[in-house]
Amino acid sequence: MASFNLTLLLFLFLFSPFSGQGKFIADIQHIQGKDEPYIGVNIGTDVSNLLSPSDLVSFLQLQKINHVRIYDANPDLLKALARTKIRVIIGVPNNQLIAIGSSNATAAAWIGRNVAAFYPETAIIAVAVGDEVLTTMPSTAPLLLPAIESLYNALVASNLQNAVKVSTPHSASLILDPFPPSQAFFNTSMSQYLLPIVKFLSKTHSPLMMNLYPYYVFMENKGVVPLENSLFKPLTPSKEMVDPNTLLHYTNVYDAMIDSAYFSMKNLNITDVVVLVSETGWPSKGDSKEPYATLDNSDTFNSNLIKHVIDRLGTPFHPEITSSAYIYELFNEDLRSSPISEANWGLFYGNTTPVYLLHVSGSGTFMANDTTNQTYCIAMDGMDKKTLQTALDWACGPGRANCSEIQPGEPCFQPNNVQNHASYAFNSYYQMEGRAYGSCDFKGVAMITTSDPSRSERRGIWFATGSLLPVGYSKVMKMLSVKLSEG
Repeated sequence: MASFNLTLLLFLFLFSPFSGQGKFIADIQHIQGKDEPYIGVNIGTDVSNLLSPSDLVSFLQLQKINHVRIYDANPDLLKALARTKIRVIIGVPNNQLIAIGSSNATAAAWIGRNVAAFYPETAIIAVAVGDEVLTTMPSTAPLLLPAIESLYNALVASNLQNAVKVSTPHSASLILDPFPPSQAFFNTSMSQYLLPIVKFLSKTHSPLMMNLYPYYVFMENKGVVPLENSLFKPLTPSKEMVDPNTLLHYTNVYDAMIDSAYFSMKNLNITDVVVLVSETGWPSKGDSKEPYATLDNSDTFNSNLIKHVIDRLGTPFHPEITSSAYIYELFNEDLRSSPISEANWGLFYGNTTPVYLLHVSGSGTFMANDTTNQTYCIAMDGMDKKTLQTALDWACGPGRANCSEIQPGEPCFQPNNVQNHASYAFNSYYQMEGRAYGSCDFKGVAMITTSDPSRSERRGIWFATGSLLPVGYSKVMKMLSVKLSEG
């Protein structure tokens, strides 16, 4: 995730007619076809106790996440994804570029081992060759296009070139003078590599993959770029950014970044390549130098991003073209080193507990539930039983939670253990308090989730019905089926 270095210009209301837009739109529409824009997620692996491939796929299915990008070609995960209809972008790690870019045989073997061996049972839709190679590994730049072409030729040999696209994700810092978008252009020092790559994308009808982070734009330009512009929040006309050359009004940084990529390609005389946002997101936690990395800002950005894409809002330059986007990322990668924000980009913790509850009501099928109103309070796993019992006693006593159904002989008494009884009581109190802030704490032994304990425990087993999925999901579901068959 490279920073997005900006040279921000004051937007003056000067008019300079922009020509050729009609043909540009027609070209883009022809390439995009009838594909619906979608939201996907990136899956990093620097996570303690990462779910097994089978449990990870079960979790994705539970959340109705149908598009993922991984940074390698893990065969166990690709096998687990088979026959699930989850579409996956696989990655060629940067450290494999030299070998693939130097040898057609190595490229062919890579495609045979990681694509042909799994397709079509596993819905591989693209190969991302490296990640931000031109900005993070400039010495490898001469081998990037040869690697892309060799992999593509191997797909042609397997007759997969139309089903599986080949591209490479770029950092937004590759675009210079991105504001106003109509004046944006790619770093000229990289033109000798970029131009043939973009021409390849045009020839093969493949997307330009861009890692776009409004968070970094805001952090590097505080006082110039309002926070509201970065979070898709409603703006007054005075806070909108206006491109003086096109007179287009930009209400958010994200759209401006996408349009800067389109204009940068136009400066290379390429007008028929669609932008795919291969990474975007907002961290939920940071150190003292990153005070805007908060749960609320992360929730706001990602929730609004989802709505923006699913509602097909497009950009000011291309309102009829909506780029699909991959949120960075599925899990907090807690094994990442400093700064703190590096470990806090995920929608979920590694144990599948949601970091926060997305507000995605009415935004298609992405994520399992509308989490705006369906939240519950449960006891955290691994807590000391005496501490849980004390909290349970308080909830059912001074807290005045309704604990009647967890009494002996009542429907939710079983399973008879403090963990399940506490979850029921905590949730009763939480709902009674109107899900108010601070009403699901109980001295640190409770957490908010989208699983309804009052329903799941009556079956005699704890399982996830919403955004929380326990490790060992497959085993739990088997146990559940046995329990239900026994009556």
